[in-house]
Amino acid sequence: MSKEVEMSTKFDPQEVEKGMYQKWLNAGVFKPSGDQKAKPYSIVLPPPNVTGKLHLGHAWNTTLQDMLIRQKRMEGYDTLWLPGMDHAGIATQAKVEAMLREKGISRYDLGREKFIDQVWEWKDKFADTIHQQWAKLGLSLDYSRETFTLDENVSKAVRKVFVDLYNQGLIYRAKYIINWDPQARTALSDIEVEHKDDKGAFYHVKYKFADGTTFNGKDYIEIATTRPETMFGDTAIAVNPSDDRYKELVGKEVIVPLVNRKVPIIADHYVDIEFGTGMVKITPAHDPNDFKVGKRHDLAEINTMNEDASMNENAGKYEGMDRFDARKAMVKDLEDQGYMLRIDPIVHAVGHSERTGVQVESRLSTQWFVKMKPLAKAAMKNQDTDDAVNFVPKRFEHTFKQWMEDVHDWCISRQLWWGHQIPAWYNKETGEMYVGESAPKDSENWEQDPDVLDTWFSSGLWPFTTMGWPDKNSEDFKRYFPTSTLVTGDDLVFFWISRMIFQSLHFTGRRPFKDVLLHGLIRDQQGRKMSKSLGNGIDPMDVIAKYGADALRWSLSTGTTPGQDERFSYDKVDASWKFVNKIWNASRYVIMNLGEMDAPEVPNEADLNLSDKWILSRLNKTIANVTENYDKYNFGEANRTLYDFMWNDFCDWYIEMSKEILTGDDEKAKAKTRNVLAYVLDQFLRLLHPVMPFVTEKIWLSMPHKGDSLVTAKYPVVNENFVDDKAESDMNHLIELIKAVRNIRAEANAPLGSPVDILVKTNNPELKDVFEANREYIDRFGHPSKLEIGADVKVPNLSMTSVITDAEISIPLAELIDLNDEAARLEKEVKKFEAEVARAKNKLANEKFVNNAPAKVVDEEKGKLTDNENKLAATKKRLAEIKTAIQK
Repeated sequence: MSKEVEMSTKFDPQEVEKGMYQKWLNAGVFKPSGDQKAKPYSIVLPPPNVTGKLHLGHAWNTTLQDMLIRQKRMEGYDTLWLPGMDHAGIATQAKVEAMLREKGISRYDLGREKFIDQVWEWKDKFADTIHQQWAKLGLSLDYSRETFTLDENVSKAVRKVFVDLYNQGLIYRAKYIINWDPQARTALSDIEVEHKDDKGAFYHVKYKFADGTTFNGKDYIEIATTRPETMFGDTAIAVNPSDDRYKELVGKEVIVPLVNRKVPIIADHYVDIEFGTGMVKITPAHDPNDFKVGKRHDLAEINTMNEDASMNENAGKYEGMDRFDARKAMVKDLEDQGYMLRIDPIVHAVGHSERTGVQVESRLSTQWFVKMKPLAKAAMKNQDTDDAVNFVPKRFEHTFKQWMEDVHDWCISRQLWWGHQIPAWYNKETGEMYVGESAPKDSENWEQDPDVLDTWFSSGLWPFTTMGWPDKNSEDFKRYFPTSTLVTGDDLVFFWISRMIFQSLHFTGRRPFKDVLLHGLIRDQQGRKMSKSLGNGIDPMDVIAKYGADALRWSLSTGTTPGQDERFSYDKVDASWKFVNKIWNASRYVIMNLGEMDAPEVPNEADLNLSDKWILSRLNKTIANVTENYDKYNFGEANRTLYDFMWNDFCDWYIEMSKEILTGDDEKAKAKTRNVLAYVLDQFLRLLHPVMPFVTEKIWLSMPHKGDSLVTAKYPVVNENFVDDKAESDMNHLIELIKAVRNIRAEANAPLGSPVDILVKTNNPELKDVFEANREYIDRFGHPSKLEIGADVKVPNLSMTSVITDAEISIPLAELIDLNDEAARLEKEVKKFEAEVARAKNKLANEKFVNNAPAKVVDEEKGKLTDNENKLAATKKRLAEIKTAIQK
């Protein structure tokens, strides 16, 4: 077959990617190997919400997971990457309700059953979109195990968990102050509330004494509130018992304005003496702290609002008004009736619903709660065992523990229709409550609790319910749980990671995953968070359409550090595309020169020349570096190593050096060089495959190879026989010489192809031998008309000289250079080397560096110092010679 036909002359990502993903699926290469002797490695995909399309953050997150799973699969692990999606209760319901509102319909118009049908239609539509996006990104997921959080097996597990926790006394039902979303008409957990700065005011209001008492010459006390609309729920005024100013007032009563209800003045340590007047109104049904005060003092709990935050029957003439309209009306009435003392504008943090964006109300409501203290205690204790979850970066373990230490009971009920309905039933006649995994036998006499569970309740079970739990004999559960690595955003430590840890420990006795790799946010080029309001969001599918999936994946995983935010820029993607194109062109050159080779073989060491030994050593050090950095989740560093090897070592040097042999007459040398080229390219493609799956597969299948797909090909391992420090050192000297010649030519505007005399002065006999043995490379890259190498080489004054390690490279250019210009250039070189020497000396004078840095690093710094001192001395010597010549 013709290799030219297999690879087009121009890299076209759309052509490369076309049909490849489906071929992988048809071949079943993404499924576990089933090799029971292989070590298992599993990842569960953080399930995206079925609320819309995947964004750039999803692309970043899934790329990192795919890199891990592809590498482990190639390394011989029995890998499982299990996909799924989350029903995302409130988020999805809010989207569907918004869609219905545009049609002038509410969920109440449809009723629960028909509304849920609408949500399932929405889910199916966006699930299809997400599947298409996963395919475009090249994610090697095992779709045969795909799970949705409302699948029956998950629902069964959710019911079991609820019932078990209830029977263990860890789930309870109680009337309590919760966060309330008036638009979605549901309770929210604390972490579903975002605090934003809003403009507001302190309204200073007169509360008159009921018995006509005067205090400080006034017949009222001054109470400040930011929410006058809650005054109808006031049931007390509180002062601190240690506040001597108000001791005589405790026990007296005041009248709540507009309400005309008497309320007592009580003493409670909750009140901050230093804040404001030191007197606060207590509204137990509308503030969590007031609720606790109310319980301590047996105060009435008066709710003044309906579910939609309109005022209820307890609000008198304001009944039916929106809360903010009621506030305006009440403020006007307070002013008109002489109760308003003053209004002080303020900006304060106000809670808003994360999903609907509306201002949250604190509302007294009967809800279901998880008792968190015992679960949190067990989770923290587990971090001191061998089964601890390893946080990457480590600092997030502190974040996790801190939240667990301060955790409140978790409100798990939501007043929604989309989700797992709570498995509790109430007898229609007696009101008796039954909690069970299935409905009571006489279900017609019972009514199920209409509430659903918080989305995080089911997604907190994700790592083990997807594996078949509660069937502990499930093959997947026994084989792949606990999972190996979770990759997710650092904003989910509270929402999701913590819940998976304590749920998993409680129900399986094991951690849910060995490692959790955390990353930050994708930001725009200016460092701003991507949002609709800023209009700076990027659709990853648009990027793929223009640049291809490999370029996007490379740009997202390069220059990244665990736990840090990532800045996206099209410049970076463009540079990534150029790198892919470089790989394509280099590979095409290699493949076109391979002849009828069956497949590359491990090169025979006896046949290798210096450039062969060098590239094979560089390859194996690249293998070691990339593998080590993958194990540490340092993908940015791994990619940098791959880039340097391909662009600098392989393309700029080895391929160029191979041309000297491939255009020669030595057939044996040609065959050897072809094999080295093919072997190195093959190994590099395997290393690169996890991050660039499409282009590497296309190239690999176009070259001589053994096997059906790179997806299941063996990952490279270090061959110690090819690690050759001397070959690398010798080759580096040769490269340094060639670069010096090129730089001199550039300085003197001497064309690269024009023959020039090259004089190499060195007192190092080993270096002289290296240069002599590799004259063909110096000839090819330096184009010398004459090449002299030795300790006694005479350098004419009218020459340009460059000092390299242990040698001076000079080119006589009598007609081209001016001695004064050359002296000026050498003076700049002297300053450069002086700066390097000073830097190294300062570093080695730093005791902290010398004592704490690894010995290898310190030795490298000492080597740099010696090298630069020698270069400085040689450059000064040559400068002195030039200055002497000028004076003559």
